[in-house]
Amino acid sequence: MANDVKNDLTSRTEPTIHKDRPLARVQALPWLIVIVLLAAVAWLGWRAFLYKEEGDPVGSAMLAFQKQNSLNVFSSRFEVVAESTNAQGVLGIDILKSRQAAIIPAMVEYRLDLSQMDRDRFAWNDASDTLDVTLPPLRISRPNLDEAAAKTYTQGSFVTGGAAQAMAKNNSQQAERKAAEFAKNPEVLRLARQAAKEAVRQNLAIPLQVAGYGDVKVNVHFDGEKKPSD
Repeated sequence: MANDVKNDLTSRTEPTIHKDRPLARVQALPWLIVIVLLAAVAWLGWRAFLYKEEGDPVGSAMLAFQKQNSLNVFSSRFEVVAESTNAQGVLGIDILKSRQAAIIPAMVEYRLDLSQMDRDRFAWNDASDTLDVTLPPLRISRPNLDEAAAKTYTQGSFVTGGAAQAMAKNNSQQAERKAAEFAKNPEVLRLARQAAKEAVRQNLAIPLQVAGYGDVKVNVHFDGEKKPSD
């Protein structure tokens, strides 16, 4: 009995020992977290602004065009005026004469055939981070005539249905020929080529930046044009 009491008193009076962590380790933990965060920020900054991934910029440029067969770069809307006459008579004498004039809205589109953009049309200058691109000639679409919106003016004392139909058909044929000729106007072609160059610059500059080549300069010119200087 006495031994039990002694053991109980001993267990109550013996102090509980706690193993404390070193103070230096506790104080160093927040600084370690800060250092890790700073290192991560520095790596991300280096990756975004200084790191340049080794690769093929020409291949990256071609990849940007890979999923597109053609690129619509410009459209021109204008009105075409056409005029036709019709005469119907008896025994070689014209009795019924009529005239029809039409103002027909038309639209022509200018496209780049990207299937022709092979590796020979790209040149990379590593010293100046410049990509030179040579474009094939623009393809001009067949004129699209909006005959539903055409304005028609007909003259004649009596115009038969056949005469009106014949003049309308002839006016449509005239309008298509005139629209195709207008589409090749040097000033319109200049605007279309300028739009094509800007579209190609935008389609290539951003993918090259994303690929890690930085602020790349893209020079664009057509076959037969003088190559822009870096």
